[in-house]
Amino acid sequence: MFSKALSSFTSNISSNYALSPQPTGTAGAWNIFDAKRKQSGKAVSVFVFDPKSLAPPGGSLMGGRGNAASLKRAHEEVMERLRKEASSLARLRHPSILELQEPVEETRSGGLMFATEPVTASLAGLLHEKDDQERAGGVGGRGSRYVVEEADGTRKRRELEIDELEIQKGLLQLGKGLQFLHESAGLVHANLTPEAVMINAKGDWKISGLAFCGPHESSTAATSLTAISLSEALNNDPRLPRSVQLNLDYTSPDFVLDNHLAASADIFSLGLLIIALYNSPHTSPLGTNGSSSTYKRLFATPSTLPTQSNNFLVPSSHPLPPKLSSELLPRLITRRPAQRMSAREFQEASYFDNILVSTIRFLDALPAKTAQEKAAFMRGLPRIIPQFPKSVLEKKVLPALLDEMKDKELLAPILTNVFAMVKAMPTGKRAFSTVVLPRLRDVFITNRATERDPSKEAGLMVVLENVETAATNCSGKEFRDDLLAIVLLALESPTHALVDAALGTLPYVLPVLDLTTIRHDLFPAIAAVFAKTSSLAIKIKGLDAFYIFCGGNPNAAENSAADDDDLNGIGVPSSSSSSSSAILDQHTIQEKLVPLLKAIKTQEPGVAMSALRVFRQIGGTEGVDSEFLALEVLPILWRMSLGPLLDLRQFGAFMGVIRGMGGKVERERMRKLEEMGGSGTGNGVGAGARGRVGNSRGLSANGLTEGEEADFETLVSGRKAAAVSTTNGDGDLMSDRGAPRPAARGSTPAPTSSMSGTPTFSWQTSSTTPSPQVPRQKPQRQQQQQQQAALSSLRAPQPLSQPIGRTITPDQSLSSFATLTPASQFSQPLQPSRVGGSTGISSASVPLRHAATTNGFATSAIVAGGGAGGSSIDWSAATSNTASAWSSQRPVQPPQQQRQAQQTVPRPTNGGFSLPPPPMSPPIMNALRPPGGSGGGQKPQGAGGGLDRYESLL
Repeated sequence: MFSKALSSFTSNISSNYALSPQPTGTAGAWNIFDAKRKQSGKAVSVFVFDPKSLAPPGGSLMGGRGNAASLKRAHEEVMERLRKEASSLARLRHPSILELQEPVEETRSGGLMFATEPVTASLAGLLHEKDDQERAGGVGGRGSRYVVEEADGTRKRRELEIDELEIQKGLLQLGKGLQFLHESAGLVHANLTPEAVMINAKGDWKISGLAFCGPHESSTAATSLTAISLSEALNNDPRLPRSVQLNLDYTSPDFVLDNHLAASADIFSLGLLIIALYNSPHTSPLGTNGSSSTYKRLFATPSTLPTQSNNFLVPSSHPLPPKLSSELLPRLITRRPAQRMSAREFQEASYFDNILVSTIRFLDALPAKTAQEKAAFMRGLPRIIPQFPKSVLEKKVLPALLDEMKDKELLAPILTNVFAMVKAMPTGKRAFSTVVLPRLRDVFITNRATERDPSKEAGLMVVLENVETAATNCSGKEFRDDLLAIVLLALESPTHALVDAALGTLPYVLPVLDLTTIRHDLFPAIAAVFAKTSSLAIKIKGLDAFYIFCGGNPNAAENSAADDDDLNGIGVPSSSSSSSSAILDQHTIQEKLVPLLKAIKTQEPGVAMSALRVFRQIGGTEGVDSEFLALEVLPILWRMSLGPLLDLRQFGAFMGVIRGMGGKVERERMRKLEEMGGSGTGNGVGAGARGRVGNSRGLSANGLTEGEEADFETLVSGRKAAAVSTTNGDGDLMSDRGAPRPAARGSTPAPTSSMSGTPTFSWQTSSTTPSPQVPRQKPQRQQQQQQQAALSSLRAPQPLSQPIGRTITPDQSLSSFATLTPASQFSQPLQPSRVGGSTGISSASVPLRHAATTNGFATSAIVAGGGAGGSSIDWSAATSNTASAWSSQRPVQPPQQQRQAQQTVPRPTNGGFSLPPPPMSPPIMNALRPPGGSGGGQKPQGAGGGLDRYESLL
């Protein structure tokens, strides 16, 4: 006794499996418990027999010591038959026989237990459930006794369905099991009842209850099982429960009337079981109440026997299928064994001849089919799927297909059918999460191949095409943990078609994932693909993805650049292109996305227009400041807009976005400056006072009173200049359009051509281009005084009270420049000359260019001088490093002395310009000749000098 108790503590099942607290069903004398293996979590069903169920009612021994001894022997026989039942399952291995997981063991209380594959219920329990539902008024009339525990700990009602296809499928499986017992094992079941048929989790019908199983009389197979004693088996003991004895309601007359142990007896029992499936209530048409005499009396009267004439004793309210009642049952329920069909013939009956049953039969034999047969079957299966009952799809067809996913050649067609079934099933979400998703993870992630596998790539393509279905039928956590890894795997693939399909899943992936996962996992993967791809389609798909990341609507059509967004100055978003909030944050857009777009090298119009769509979305994204748009985005847009492959419409789209974005930058900047001006913290420029500088005290930092105009001469000289015309209309201080040269006092201003846009200043001479009108020459003395005064004003600092222009920061410090003083050769203006009898160039129309020194070297020095006799150009003065035009402090010399000094200056060598002076056009050469010098006339005296040397060079 103590050893039994110790063995119960150390039993394999008790120590390695966690059993449910309550049984989920019964099967004869056994209570069925759901259980899971502690180490692996593998689900099993544990059958437990409690010896207390053998005790008689009230605990009396009914007749003293002798009766007690016989009852004990009866109990021992029952225990032996139950052990035989479990051990027979271990010996018999067949798909239609219940699969044993753990052998039978004794419990602490002296009972028995063994573990099998997971089962849902017995066929008897299912029929009792249907009876209860019918008595209660339908399926929803009463709660089911059968419940199942989900993974999250919740318990729910089992879905127990039995329809015509379920019956046909189950009967076929029973026929296969009986064929195996009769022909291969040489055994007869002898007690085939609904209690002996188990329904597993896949909906398959499995044979169990082998307590009375033994070799039949014509058996030639070697077996260790002993044949049953019919006399003992048919003699029911009232002291024992009915569940542990032979059920006469399903017994063949071969046993009771002929005392013959033949294999055909199981075929008769199978016919009675089929009638019970359609009967109401779902019981055998033979009601013997366990009495052999009652059984014999029923067979003595033909009217009490189930025959075709009396519809096999089934009520007319539950008619039998025509082929079943007319062809199959008459050859099953017959008195003579020779007229019964065998188990093999039973499977070939016309009752099973339909497309759905044929499909299930093919699935059962699928592992033995050839590759061509499997491929043809998978191609035709999608047309059959809608005809299947949903329970059959989930419990039978779907598991069979998932088991075949180990064949990589069939991976793509199998997955196509799997997703089609998930869509068709009402319980598709549960099926996808529990069986499909783990299988996908094992195939693509766990067993990930290091080399390219075309078969797996084809299956992966099917998964990507059905991401929408997957996202609908699983939770966000399951999608993030499993399906996202599959999408990222496709993005890393070298196959362009896979990458393209993975990018196309974004509209279905983004709503399921959280922002953190998108920013840290999905966006970097897409950015890497975009940067390294050489495919134009993938490049455009990547830009479409970025558009969605920036808040674009993935379902909206591509909009033109003229849409009413915030970049066109209207500020009203277009209702046809509504977009959601941006997924990427401001930092990711500015620091990662825009540099990625800036690095685009291709000039394909498709890529450019897709990038334009992204930039337009970026410009309208909240958080992206206008300074970033101006400094980073607009230069990229300008560069892309000048692409050589863009047509007129595409270029116009770029210009629309550029103008709109520039307007946004302008509005933001104006608003900030107005806010700064309105707060009194500094100078401000109002919208109506552009180009005018002032402050709240009426005096600017440059000395200008409020409302005064500033010009460049004021900024340079520091003195207040004459009014400057602003005919250009823009009011810009740095504008060079339409600003006329102020005329000197006492001189007639030169007319300005309307087509000229060249700026002129008071210290600048007129252009070298011949003017249509020559101004009147100023007195020489007066011009010298004005030049001296201008140069003195540059050297002398002005008081603060004198208004000056806006202060600017120079590129170089002004202290590095030497004091500017006019040279002697610039003290005399040029005299007008005649060229070919027409008016030449006066001194006022020859430009006076000062010698600006940079790093101590003269950059330009062209001096013009002359008198009545002609003109000359002194190149030696231009190339001198020391005699600058503004650095000499010598007194002014008369013109004749100047010409003599010029003639004595030697010709410059390498110490001056390294290049010869540039050639001059013939009109300028003629203008430089003295009056009367046209044609081949003689040059005036003293007018040779530098011009002769210059002409000799020509």
